[in-house]
Amino acid sequence: MDRREFLKCLAATGAWAALPAHALSASEWQQVVDVQWGTTEDKGGPGTWDGVPLASPLAGNLAGTGPFQPAWDSLLQYDTPEWYRDAKFGIWAHWSPQCVPEEGDWYARSMYVEGSKNYLNHLQQYGHPSKVGYKDLCAQWTLLNWDPEAMMERYQRTGARLFLALANHHDGFDTWNSRHHAWNAVNVGPRRDVLAGWAAAARNRGLRFGATVHAARNWWWFQVAHLSDQKGPRAGKPYDGRLTAADGANQWWEGLDPQSLYGRKHGVHDAPDQAYVENFYRRTRDLIDQLDPDLLYFDNTGLPLGWGGMNIGAYFYNRNLATRGGKMEAVLNIKGVPDRIAKGVVADYERGVTDQIKPFPWQSETCIGEWHYARSRYANHSYMKPGEVIHWLADAVSKNGTFILNIPGRPDGTNDPDEIAILEAIGRWMDINGEAIYSTRPWKIYGEGPHAAKGGAFAGESTSALDGRDVRYTRSKYGGTVYAIVLGWPEGDQIRLTGLAGERVGHVDVLGSAETLTWEAGDHALTVGRPAVRPSDYAVVFRVRLA
Repeated sequence: MDRREFLKCLAATGAWAALPAHALSASEWQQVVDVQWGTTEDKGGPGTWDGVPLASPLAGNLAGTGPFQPAWDSLLQYDTPEWYRDAKFGIWAHWSPQCVPEEGDWYARSMYVEGSKNYLNHLQQYGHPSKVGYKDLCAQWTLLNWDPEAMMERYQRTGARLFLALANHHDGFDTWNSRHHAWNAVNVGPRRDVLAGWAAAARNRGLRFGATVHAARNWWWFQVAHLSDQKGPRAGKPYDGRLTAADGANQWWEGLDPQSLYGRKHGVHDAPDQAYVENFYRRTRDLIDQLDPDLLYFDNTGLPLGWGGMNIGAYFYNRNLATRGGKMEAVLNIKGVPDRIAKGVVADYERGVTDQIKPFPWQSETCIGEWHYARSRYANHSYMKPGEVIHWLADAVSKNGTFILNIPGRPDGTNDPDEIAILEAIGRWMDINGEAIYSTRPWKIYGEGPHAAKGGAFAGESTSALDGRDVRYTRSKYGGTVYAIVLGWPEGDQIRLTGLAGERVGHVDVLGSAETLTWEAGDHALTVGRPAVRPSDYAVVFRVRLA
């Protein structure tokens, strides 16, 4: 295969490795500049993942002491903890220095993509990326008005039982007091341990705490920082990814090495090297040791970077057992999970849901806007509506899922008024109807009605079609009660619940109201009279006690 055929394969498969400028012609650059990901398949041959061997080259026990070994057959010993199956709803703070420009997702990368919107805005607001780069935005992520305790109180009122915080993104910036990575929130920007602050606030309010790790992609994702403009007055002048620690003399970042933020320059054929994988392993193990998260999330298909990710997965499980008296309370999230290994982790569906009840718990996640804060979303009032969030939540929970909602934060450490209003509206619904969500399990069927959500990642917006003709079912943890969540105000005087056909019913009422309902159980449906008063917005829950 020649070089051009190889580039076409990269673009076609979605696999991405940004090339150094000297390796590309102008036309080839155009072909790959929009291809954003690294390898997400076993492209290094048998016994590798992400091009990295599964067998560790390092001596010693990297998986810790315990029953779990860095192999999928061993990880299949895992069982999802009860606390996670009961929690059902969490809030995520997906914050990093990328929120500084308030321009949404992936700013750190796209500011180096010549001609892109973020590149043009960066020129206007900050200057050329050969002079003012992402490292300089890291110093401007101040969080001056951040009050994690007050924010956690709001998230708890919203109904969250679980809180997730960003440990690092593909940008290579750690948000805790990282012992193996100097570009962190204690040394640069907020000058405080952000992750520790979140963890303490969550635990003070009885919420479980999770940390999300995205840094494995840095090897591929940030190579653009080593490139240069292909045209214009600064054509050929490298961006600030060229800088080394020696260039920091008498600069604000003196003592820091930009190469550890951007990653070293490499070619398209280069798999992550041992030093890169080892650093990823040690940073993530340090995160686990310092913060002791209940949940660890990888933004990767499979456990990332071969031996690095596999050993971290086993270490996380083993350490959790050791620190919790032998009781497994850990949750490990990855994406693209095939059925054969679904028991060994909690599969994550980014911005998605499933189209059926899954035998093992899984996780749905979405954001009310962009993952990182975008001022335009607030200016245009274009966030998800509370009803859309409730419908997505109900659909996920009915299928054995847990739902996580990201609320992007402004660079000063606050949420905007529209975000707060959405959280308050969700909280009002949960106050009335949370009984149908928390500590529930799937019913015999997930639901009924004319609309069905499309299964898979990035397909969750299909839940926006759900309306008052659609029902999602849950049941109480120990049986005896079924909840019929009608996703809107029912039309007509009666609601037919065919998912309860032939069931022995003892009583039916509606959450949030003391009104006495008329109902009749039959072989073809449970028929319930519509309440006279609507007890809550967005969805109405009928509680059916079985005889």
